Amino acid sequence: MKIALDQLRAVTRSAIAAQGYAAADTETILEIVLYAQLRGNNQNVIKLLGAGMPANPAAGEITIIKETKLSALLDGAWNQGMVVLSRATEIAQKKAQAHGFGIVGSRRSNSPTGAIGFYARQLAEAGLLAFVFSGSPELMAMHGSYEAFFGTNPLAIGIPSARQPIVLDMATAAIAWYGIHLAAAEGERIPAGVAYDAAGQFTTDPAAALAGAIAAFGGYKGAALAMVVEVLTHPLLGATRNPDGTKRDWGNLVFAIDPELLAEDREGFQVGVSDLVTRVKQLKRLPGVEEILVPGERGDRIYESAIAAGELEIDAKVWRELRQVAGLADDTD
Repeated sequence: MKIALDQLRAVTRSAIAAQGYAAADTETILEIVLYAQLRGNNQNVIKLLGAGMPANPAAGEITIIKETKLSALLDGAWNQGMVVLSRATEIAQKKAQAHGFGIVGSRRSNSPTGAIGFYARQLAEAGLLAFVFSGSPELMAMHGSYEAFFGTNPLAIGIPSARQPIVLDMATAAIAWYGIHLAAAEGERIPAGVAYDAAGQFTTDPAAALAGAIAAFGGYKGAALAMVVEVLTHPLLGATRNPDGTKRDWGNLVFAIDPELLAEDREGFQVGVSDLVTRVKQLKRLPGVEEILVPGERGDRIYESAIAAGELEIDAKVWRELRQVAGLADDTD
């Protein structure tokens, strides 16, 4: 069903606030959730359904554990991951703008962090190169295993240009965790070969997948990337484990780099990136390919189309449940 964007924003804001967040944190989470939802990632408002992502009543103040002019390590104090990573991104941006480079990590935050392309885009729009890594609970198996050990371990890269920034945002998992939840909510199967059941057999049943583990994308290559992200978001940041070896918390890491550390000037670099994009899009196309798209371009077009139309397609069941979370009556009749 089609939902007006102002209505989607209002209901989503109410659904977030209903889970115990303060006004400022509600607005931070809202922007990140809608960023992805309006770019075709239909797994974002679903984060608010079912068990949702309630605010942690024991959360404290986000503090800086250690800091230099180029780096900082934050204690998220069990605040929501989007709020903590937003703070880390802001600090990394200020350091890069002042000194050319900023690296900021965080630990002790609650999942999820949302689409981490949001943070990479924020830095790219400020003229900085961005690398963002996000940890999560044990959800994905190592290649050759069916035991959940890694998080879905996404990474995002933002590159400024004279036009739209290039934004690569990808999980190292073969399917998004919330994609499995979305399939379960809509009564659909998941694709073959992306998740294992508890016995180590590939399954298309989302319920069985939730009890098992997600496979890495691309076999050993995706698993290798996942392991790298695991190192950057867990041991590097001092994240801890429980006595049984499971993760007690996990971290996030942001790099922000001023291109002028290497490029002759920022504007020339951005023009060079735009020229590269133009050349890539002019490459000879395979049969059946109408256009070559660069990372982030598809999502940008979906976003622009939604803004122009003033509305977005939302599954009726998801919309009904979102309104329930927000404490509103069903309007899907």
